[in-house]
Amino acid sequence: MTPTPEEVAAMIRSHMVDADVEVRLYAGDDHFEATVISSAFAGKSRVAQHQMVYAALGEHMKQAIHALALKTAVPKE
Repeated sequence: MTPTPEEVAAMIRSHMVDADVEVRLYAGDDHFEATVISSAFAGKSRVAQHQMVYAALGEHMKQAIHALALKTAVPKE
């Protein structure tokens, strides 16, 4: 079963408690676009930041989520 944008955001927040997360659908019901801002990304490469988000989504990335357009950032001081 494909998660809703709200469920995707909740999965990310459950692993990155300080994260500011916005998720929306951009095509169909399994193509998501997400913006994740978290201090946990500080000092990490963009690839490492994306891997952290993918880890939070776990098995959903292999099955229910067909595509994820992802933007990550560190909070601005």
